[in-house]
Amino acid sequence: MTTTEADSRVHNRNIKARQSSDNSSSAGNHDKVAEEDARQWERCTEKIKIKVMEQVQDQLNEILDRVLTESVQSLSNTQSTVNGKTKNISSSRSQRMDDGKVFMARASLLDELFEISHIRTIYHMFIAVLLIFFLSTLAVDYIDQGRLVLEFDLLFYAFGKLGTVTVAWAIMFSYTLIVPYYTLLFWGSLYHKVPSKLGLSLGTGLILSVIQTCILGVFPIYVVVHHQLPPASRFIVILEQIRFLMKTYSFLRETAPVIMKNAPKEGENPRFPTFSSYLYFLFCPTLIYRESYPRNRHIRWNYVGITLGMILGCLFYGYFILVRLCVPVFRTQTNVPFSKRTMVLAIFHSILPGIMLLLLCFFAFLHCWLNLFGELLRFADRMFYKDWWNSTSFANYYRTWNIVVHDWLYYYGYRDFLWLSNRKFRTAAMLSVFIVSAVVHEYALAMGFGFFYPVMFLLFAVFGVAFNFTMNDKRQSPVCNIIMWVCLFIGQGVQVCLYCQEWYAQIYCPRTGNSFWELVMPRSWSCSYQR
Repeated sequence: MTTTEADSRVHNRNIKARQSSDNSSSAGNHDKVAEEDARQWERCTEKIKIKVMEQVQDQLNEILDRVLTESVQSLSNTQSTVNGKTKNISSSRSQRMDDGKVFMARASLLDELFEISHIRTIYHMFIAVLLIFFLSTLAVDYIDQGRLVLEFDLLFYAFGKLGTVTVAWAIMFSYTLIVPYYTLLFWGSLYHKVPSKLGLSLGTGLILSVIQTCILGVFPIYVVVHHQLPPASRFIVILEQIRFLMKTYSFLRETAPVIMKNAPKEGENPRFPTFSSYLYFLFCPTLIYRESYPRNRHIRWNYVGITLGMILGCLFYGYFILVRLCVPVFRTQTNVPFSKRTMVLAIFHSILPGIMLLLLCFFAFLHCWLNLFGELLRFADRMFYKDWWNSTSFANYYRTWNIVVHDWLYYYGYRDFLWLSNRKFRTAAMLSVFIVSAVVHEYALAMGFGFFYPVMFLLFAVFGVAFNFTMNDKRQSPVCNIIMWVCLFIGQGVQVCLYCQEWYAQIYCPRTGNSFWELVMPRSWSCSYQR
């Protein structure tokens, strides 16, 4: 073998080796690309799976609600034959769609959403913010005062005079438990016996209205004003006053027509609602009276403990928001001359604490507080709210934000108005509900804060009505959801800003007289003090 042939063989082997190495590297690159494509496809399919499952779950919930509603309605309209006579099973007490709300066993929406890890992470983020508030307050107190002691002075002040609050609540509760119930029994036992049914009804209603006005109308206002209760204690008394009034009205509204329609037979007594059902109704988380509700089999005590912990966490959350984001700003702003610039800056500064307080009030009351009582009373229908955060119209937002109050306004306000007007004047019925709701909200805030500043009334009765008709259910674009949230952010900023300014103006610039204009004119418009 010659040297040339040996060199050529070596050269050929080198070429083959390079080719094989190139092939192997290209194959490795192809494998990497294939693996990356597989990972991307996996992530894409996971996202598609989550979206499909959410859509399927929403559709199944809608179908299930429709089927259950139709089944209850058809059951209420069913007729059975007893002893050769046709007897209508549906009485006025049955939960027909035509007669009122249908209660069914269902969980709260957030309880279902918290089972999804992605939504639970958002909840964890809010807990982390609470911890940051806690640590920042400790750090500031240590730097300013040289000690690691948290003094919840604002919290103790807000909930002061709880003894007076407890006595006032006990009186209101005792009256609500005894007087309306036994007044109904007295009226119902005589209604089918006396010849003048209208006179009996008017007389009994007038006497009950007078007593109701004194005990559930004037008495709570007297307690709040005379004893000069702090704000949180004021809100407890006033909100319980409103709740007892709504509960009493629902009880009488649901039971009186039943007694009027069902005359007892000879020798029989009229059938009245049981005292235990009325007592249960006064505590259960609904404002619509029924003799019975769907009930759970047992109480989940671990759920009760967790819910109580969340309520306490929300209480401290609100405290930190006010102390860290509101008090340092507005306590020193009242001496600044009023101008458009200062007002705009104050409103935009208040947007963050405002929207946080809105979400906090929703979570603390509509989810935690109502679910706590629902669990303790084994109340199975936990639909206290719907997915209002997905609303693309203010009409849908108002319907889904607070189902408990919305049901009361719808059945006893809107529908009764339509019944009285022979299903005419639907716009007037809707406006009347808005006005009543705005007046009650403004009354609660005025009595709770101790001054009249109709910010809530204007936002609710003016802008709320306008948005309700302009941004209606025909709006389905995601842009409308963004617009709704922008309006909520600005509205909450306006409320927090104006109420905080007025609070400190009332402190540093007290009234000099008791004239009408002194009582209704906001002090923040003219107050200017020097610290």
